[in-house]
Amino acid sequence: MSDGPETLPPVLEDPPLTYGSYLKIPELLALQARLSEPPHHDEMLFIVIHQVYELWFKQLLHEVDEAAAAMASDEVLKVHKIFKRVTTIQRLLVTQIGVLETMTPQDFDVFRERLNPASGFQSLQFRELEFLSGLKDERYLAFHAHDESATARLRARLEAPTVWDAFVAMLRRRGLAIPDPAPAPDEPGWDRMVDAIAEIYRHPESRYDLYLTCELLVDYDEQLQLWRFAHVKMVERTIGMKRGTGGSSGAKYLASTLSRRCFPALWDLRSVLGDP
Repeated sequence: MSDGPETLPPVLEDPPLTYGSYLKIPELLALQARLSEPPHHDEMLFIVIHQVYELWFKQLLHEVDEAAAAMASDEVLKVHKIFKRVTTIQRLLVTQIGVLETMTPQDFDVFRERLNPASGFQSLQFRELEFLSGLKDERYLAFHAHDESATARLRARLEAPTVWDAFVAMLRRRGLAIPDPAPAPDEPGWDRMVDAIAEIYRHPESRYDLYLTCELLVDYDEQLQLWRFAHVKMVERTIGMKRGTGGSSGAKYLASTLSRRCFPALWDLRSVLGDP
């Protein structure tokens, strides 16, 4: 018999960690509470789809915040990795709309009135994502006035730098003549800023990492617009031109958002490429 110290068995958690406990599966599966009486079959799909959207919005905020931080520390390759993931998620969001479109107008109409006055218009995380991406509009705070926590989160996003702010600051550090602060499209200095960024496209070989970053941002912006378009068509297909449950004009309002661009300078510069 050895006189050395005994090897003790590993201490196990009680109860041990499992797939279900780590991911909180029982709690997650308890969150799909249908309001229709009697419970309508398709209401389950409606709830699951929108809860999944909120989970993906949480992940997108997590990723885009990290991308902005990477820009601030000039980690350009990390930015590329993050936005590759982000645009892959965005494509999935568009695909999910096709699942929701398997619900017919008649199916939705059975439980639609039970949703009043709730509306996807009130998605806090999506509004945070818009603000972070540069689409800030203080008027949206009013739709969360009943929730102090939500209002505080939105106000913090409203006051914080955007991804575009982090990007143009990085461009300045790389020697591009970007005005500080960066102008909006209707402000003096806009054309000068667009032309400065266009230099990346005129001579991509000298700043190829920045060129790829620009294109990734355009991908992100485009995917957001494609999701908006798919959302509009889904709403039109399901409720036509009826008003939204939250009091918005429904498809009409959603259609009005299609022209919103997070990074308009990256679109405008295409019109000056090739100019002397």
